[in-house]
Amino acid sequence: MRFTLRRRVLAALVISAIIGFFAIVIIAFYSYQLSGYYRDGYASCGISVFDAATVFSGCGNGAAFSAGLVWGQLIVIVAVGLGIGYALARWVSAPLRTITTQIDQFGPNSLGVRLRATGSAADEATQLAQAVDAMLDRVADGYEAQRRFAANASHELRTPLATQRALIEVSLAAALTPEQLELLSRQLLATNERNEALIDGLLVLAEAENGLFHSRPESLDRLACTVVETVRQSAERRGIGIQVHVEPVQVMGEAPLLERLITNLVQNAIKYNVAGGNVEVRVAAQVDARGAVVVSNTGPRVAPEHVAALFEPFRRASGDRLDHGGGAGLGLTIARSIVTAHQGTIDAIANPDGGLTVAVHLPVSRQI
Repeated sequence: MRFTLRRRVLAALVISAIIGFFAIVIIAFYSYQLSGYYRDGYASCGISVFDAATVFSGCGNGAAFSAGLVWGQLIVIVAVGLGIGYALARWVSAPLRTITTQIDQFGPNSLGVRLRATGSAADEATQLAQAVDAMLDRVADGYEAQRRFAANASHELRTPLATQRALIEVSLAAALTPEQLELLSRQLLATNERNEALIDGLLVLAEAENGLFHSRPESLDRLACTVVETVRQSAERRGIGIQVHVEPVQVMGEAPLLERLITNLVQNAIKYNVAGGNVEVRVAAQVDARGAVVVSNTGPRVAPEHVAALFEPFRRASGDRLDHGGGAGLGLTIARSIVTAHQGTIDAIANPDGGLTVAVHLPVSRQI
């Protein structure tokens, strides 16, 4: 029979009770004998039982010796009981020591360490081991995500820096005509703007992942209208129309982050579109006490199995992390972090005719 943690504790209690019972019986027995020795010794000397000095007299030596023997045996019993109790305590805590030893092996260089308990599902130690394994899985995922993010960010920063270096070396290698100098300057400016956009995106992403600091009721419909009016001219220059359908909705949050959320969604819808395409922005209250922001666009077809990857850092609609023509690749990643900070949800689906529909749901404010 396998000893679960509960059975170990119960067994230890039963054994301790049995030992305690026998210890009490033995102590009672020897106490009775001891009182008899003293009574007989005092009576044989013809003195009162209250005269304790006779214990050390000649006629009380037998009783005193017997008393010392009894107390020695009692000390041995207590020592044995303490030893058995210590052994029982270590036996009961053995599963916890095993778990502790294995957890100590977990670290950045050993992310695969797991307890992998195979005991009964009713065993508390097994349940604890499974919970620890689930926690270690989440920690390992966090480590891996940080590693991937750091590697991708390093690559994204290295490429434009290498481009800038090459352009500067070209300018130093030979005299340039005014046209070449203008072209070189424009390329350097574009590369620098992309670096600024990437760093700004990383800062916003870090801020969103730190959570909210000053949450208050914000008008989601007003923010959406403000964003649309800001980008409308750039969209029209590309021949892309924007339709807005809003109704009053208030959510708890931070206005700068919420505005950045809607801006990212609308800019992505414009950027990954086709000439003469459309973008539709809708803001509405839902029956489940949530506010919804839905941004839908026309555009190239997106394979449904590739939609989830678009929320990963430095992913673009082309599916190529190395494609630098589509921006920093942090738009949907930042949007997801902002939504998570506001305790909301974000989902995206590929439209049958091309483009995406991204839906954000946020808890509404009680102060309407």
